[in-house]
Amino acid sequence: MREQFANALKEALKAKDSRRTSTVRLIQAAIKDRDIANRGQSKGPAGDDEIMQILAKMIKQREESARIYDQGGRPELAEQERQEISIINEFLPEQFSEEKVRELCVAIIQETGAQGLRDMGKVMNALKERYPGQMDFAKASGIIKELLK
Repeated sequence: MREQFANALKEALKAKDSRRTSTVRLIQAAIKDRDIANRGQSKGPAGDDEIMQILAKMIKQREESARIYDQGGRPELAEQERQEISIINEFLPEQFSEEKVRELCVAIIQETGAQGLRDMGKVMNALKERYPGQMDFAKASGIIKELLK
C-alpha cells in the first residue's frame, strides 16, 4: 500500500492537483506517525491492516468535520472535507453492503459462540481482524447488539 501512496503522490504532483497532493501527504504523515508509535512499542512498521484502520479513522474524522462545518454555515469547508473523503476512499477496498455486514456478523457470532452482550468485544475483534477497512464498524456494532440481545 505504501507504494500505492507514493505513486498517487507522484501522479497528483504531475497533474498539479493540490487537493489530492495534500490529502495523500496527510495519509503518508498519519502512517509515519503510526510507524513511530509502533517503534516506541517495539513493533514493526504499520502493515496493510493497520493502514486500512488509519484510513477508516481519517474518513470518520472528516465526516465529523464536514458535519460541523455544515452546522456552522461553512459549506465550502464541508465540501473540502468531502473531497478528501472521496480521495481517501479510493485507497480502501469496496465497503460491504449492510446485508453483507449482517451476514458476516451472524457468521462470526456463530463461530465464536457468543451468547450475549458480554461477548460483543470478542465478535468485534474478530470482525476488525478479518475485514479491516471493509465495513463501518459502528454500524456493525449496532447489528451485533441487535443480534446478541
